[in-house]
Amino acid sequence: MNDLSTGANATEVLCASVASHRRILANAPAAKRSAVVREIAAQLRARKTEILQANVADLAAAVESGMAEALTDRLMLNAARLEGMATDLERVADLPDPIGVELERRTLPEGQELSRRRVPIGTLGVIYEARPNVTTDIAALALKSGNALVLRGGRETKNSNRALLTCVHAALTSQQLPAELVQALPARERSEVGELLRQDRYIDLLIPRGGQALQDYCRDHARMAVIYGGIGICHLYWAPSAALDRALPVVSNAKVQRPSVCNALDTLLVHREVAAKVLPQVVAQMSTLGVRFVADPGALEALDGRGGECVRAAEGGDFQREWLSLVLGLKVVDDLDQAMNHIADNGTGHSDGILSEDEKETQRFLAEVDSAAVYSNASTRFTDGSCFGLGAEVAVSTQRLHARGPMALEALTTYKWVVEGDYSVRA
Repeated sequence: MNDLSTGANATEVLCASVASHRRILANAPAAKRSAVVREIAAQLRARKTEILQANVADLAAAVESGMAEALTDRLMLNAARLEGMATDLERVADLPDPIGVELERRTLPEGQELSRRRVPIGTLGVIYEARPNVTTDIAALALKSGNALVLRGGRETKNSNRALLTCVHAALTSQQLPAELVQALPARERSEVGELLRQDRYIDLLIPRGGQALQDYCRDHARMAVIYGGIGICHLYWAPSAALDRALPVVSNAKVQRPSVCNALDTLLVHREVAAKVLPQVVAQMSTLGVRFVADPGALEALDGRGGECVRAAEGGDFQREWLSLVLGLKVVDDLDQAMNHIADNGTGHSDGILSEDEKETQRFLAEVDSAAVYSNASTRFTDGSCFGLGAEVAVSTQRLHARGPMALEALTTYKWVVEGDYSVRA
């Protein structure tokens, strides 16, 4: 990681250096860009011991500082997670090259050939907290799509990020590409974030990955375009026709499989007609897995005291919380409309689904719920670049711009118009 002094000048110098090399990468052959990504994966495996030792140091400091359990889970690397990161990078390397793809072509009335082609965005800035895997995920996606990259990880991951960035630099060097294409700010001072947000001369797109406070700050202060998202208040609606024995595992997976991530389930909405049957079984099964419940009056009535200390009454704001832990909101609704209204009023447009055997009801839910990913009879945990076949992801965008949902190669490109004439002039 860069050994720069902090301050506005150092940040500007670093960003200018990265941006000055971006044309080299944008014009590099697709095979070379893919080879870099494969080599990052190889470096992760070769340097596994030092990466995990660096992560242990970060985890120890995080625990000592009192970091929340949800964040320490995101921070933690182990052999399995590291192998998963390497495998994802190999999938990225194998994906079709997005650069130069012709999106459309037509002949203009005056005879010129007009086409629209994919090109890299330019230089990306990514700010992230407690997510060391982002270092290599975004590096791989940026390099494969021809973009230079400035990283600003959190201080809590400085050792892990430094070890991972070493892998990226080794991979670039192995393909005779400048290591300056991917650089990181030292993460010594909070002021670095503010300085990075002012580098619109060099940074073309900013992607913050972190909590609501970070995203709000970037949205309010950045001088360049910002893609935000990853805040997930995710819902499943249990309709009367849902098959109890098949729906229960879906709810459990959505909540328990990895509760500290943005696509984990936060609120289960249950139709009043089946609440007295469904909710006691949900609580009985999931409480054994460590889940605690926050229930609205309708859910408390349906439970009728079952669940004991695992259940508490919902308080103001509970259904607007991203739990990031083994807590699940329970709410009873009268019909599909009330469920969709609740999602619209309380969700973040991330991932929401329906459990139902009624095809008409299901299709209406899928059409009317305006989230980046909508599901029928499936866990919300699938909202992920790897699961979607994208190899990896930069972030999960909840905006309505060109990039929505898991952002991967295509989302890191823009396009240019190409006009081919024959010494053409406009009349």
